[in-house]
Amino acid sequence: MDTGKFCFGIRDTLYALEAGAVEELIVYEALDINRYVIKNPLSGEEKVLHLSELQEADSSHFVGPEGEELEVLEKLSLLEWFANNFKTFGARLQFVTNKSQEGSQFCKGFGGIGALLRYKPDFNSLDASIEAEDLDYDPDEYGL
Repeated sequence: MDTGKFCFGIRDTLYALEAGAVEELIVYEALDINRYVIKNPLSGEEKVLHLSELQEADSSHFVGPEGEELEVLEKLSLLEWFANNFKTFGARLQFVTNKSQEGSQFCKGFGGIGALLRYKPDFNSLDASIEAEDLDYDPDEYGL
């Protein structure tokens, strides 16, 4: 813990994974989040979203800034995406159950996703880029 070489939550864990900082990816075995690749038909811009079942019910995630319907190019369970791609990032993948006290705490306290890191990435730059994009990130929306 003193090294700071850990992270949790979807946003920070995916950032660390893409930065190549993840040594061990730890994921709740029944993580109920889907990974969407969506495309704006007007601008051609593609974007990746990670949505819980609760968030998927909110159609605003699939509508562009001018009211246009966004095209879903791909929908895949985030668990399946991790299983298919973790080696690409040089990471190991560990699944956690919520049947133990520690596993339950990991799922409830950390959102069911986290990582042990090779080095500590600059999460402050991630915060700045998210603010620059004016995104609303609410970890409680995932309902874990």
